[in-house]
Amino acid sequence: MKQYGISLYLGTGPEKNRAIVQKARKAGISLAFTSLHIPEEADGDMGAKIRDLLNLCKSSGISLMVDVGPRTLGLLGLKSIDQLADFSVGRIRVDYGFSLQEIARLSHRFQVIFNASTFPQAKIPELERLGADLSRLGACHNFYPKPLTGLSAERTRRIDENLHRFGIQTMAFVAGDGVLRGPLHEGLPTVEAHRRGDVLLHLLELTGPCAADVGMIGDIDVSPKTWSALSALVQGYVPLHAKIEPEYAFLRDIVHHDRPDSSEYVIRSQESRRYVSQGKSFPPKPCPERKKGSVSVGNQDYLRYSGEMEIARADLPPEKRVNIVGQVSPEDVPYLPYITDGMGFRLLPEA
Repeated sequence: MKQYGISLYLGTGPEKNRAIVQKARKAGISLAFTSLHIPEEADGDMGAKIRDLLNLCKSSGISLMVDVGPRTLGLLGLKSIDQLADFSVGRIRVDYGFSLQEIARLSHRFQVIFNASTFPQAKIPELERLGADLSRLGACHNFYPKPLTGLSAERTRRIDENLHRFGIQTMAFVAGDGVLRGPLHEGLPTVEAHRRGDVLLHLLELTGPCAADVGMIGDIDVSPKTWSALSALVQGYVPLHAKIEPEYAFLRDIVHHDRPDSSEYVIRSQESRRYVSQGKSFPPKPCPERKKGSVSVGNQDYLRYSGEMEIARADLPPEKRVNIVGQVSPEDVPYLPYITDGMGFRLLPEA
């Protein structure tokens, strides 16, 4: 199951961070990212600030991944990265400035996340020869504050799939749609195409075709709509707003799951055929062309498939053995290609 996380920044301030963490906790988020070597974060007593942020996350059940670099030691007044353990840091992201020997050694002290966007994958076998604990290594892509500098979706996919061959978990970022982080305030995505637009769609693309195991929000905060979508993703389903005929309102009552052997034409609810065994009957009615996003239920002429709910992924010809009972809202139709391989979805009333 994919994971999802947020980003927290010391410069946001303790009160705002506390409010964001409360929203994350309510959504079921258990992972956050912060940086200790972004120039804008270097202000005041960094040691006290990072301790406060770590305590806030720990009390909320959120694991904080700390991005560290050559400036980190000076900012915190430390002599070695190992002393981060005194701050109860358990997961560090190392970028430039760390040798392979250091990464290998640190993997026995911390969960070490290297830079997926820039780290030469040919060096991973060398890390293993140096004694690195590969089970404690992960990879997290950069985010790109400057427009037109992000990666392509295809390049991100190639990197992630190659890292998976070593058993390494991958993480990447999408831009938010609430409070955007400065100094540019133009989004913090890994993939350039995810700089603007629907955050839920971008997370589905990032953890689907782009093959990231963890999708993170790079910016400070997101809209209420996106918090609701994040909560759904954490629970393993995609929310789909749809018009449903009143007599079929029972289809909204549960989280459905696409079959693991997904069809390219329709999403098939694994749970829906139970309705026949519950005594529901589905007499035939005229069936027009099934447009993309149409919700249908097999009628009694479909025999053993009577009661099975489908959502059309594409425009399909009429089928007299199914009844059209609803339509997914146009703004949610783009999510349909990503509901595959047993993924969940829930039909919600239109806003």
